[in-house]
Amino acid sequence: MDDIAHSELILGGQRSGKSHRAELLSSQWLSDACHSAVMIATACAWDEEMRDRIIRHQSDRAQRLPTMMTVEEPVNIASAIEKHSTEKTLIVVDCLTLWLTNLLMPLNVEDTVSEQEVLLAVERLVQTIEHAPGPVVFVSNEIGLGVIPMGAGVRSFVDNQGRLNHYLARVCERVTLMTAGLPLRLK
Repeated sequence: MDDIAHSELILGGQRSGKSHRAELLSSQWLSDACHSAVMIATACAWDEEMRDRIIRHQSDRAQRLPTMMTVEEPVNIASAIEKHSTEKTLIVVDCLTLWLTNLLMPLNVEDTVSEQEVLLAVERLVQTIEHAPGPVVFVSNEIGLGVIPMGAGVRSFVDNQGRLNHYLARVCERVTLMTAGLPLRLK
């Protein structure tokens, strides 16, 4: 396993091993008894299947990383990082794609934000990364490798996801692409 970078962006498709890599980094970090780890979970339970998935992930993570604290924060991840980041605390944000979904397509339509507001949230996140005292690991989907979506809304989401990944890749110390469970260091 690699040394822990001050900031790492883990990209990949669905079931590529992104979260597993984040957990391996967390486990490595937690091998020092002076260290702690916080998972900032961005998922919202949109439906019964998603509720079950969240419960399963919580249970599995509790078994693999019993000392890792979980904070559920679907929107204000920069604030959550600022609140929990210390020199001895590893922060894992899983996942940025769901965070972007929560901003652009929230359960409550009145909470929808503009693309300009998304850019401001991303800029705030970038500043937070640069000032975080401890390591931060981000998990994000790479969704722009497939066919071009037919609907304007989906194309807009894919564009926003690409921009988000681009901004974070620029400021993160390390960028890893996961495919078939294997890490490929991009930066």
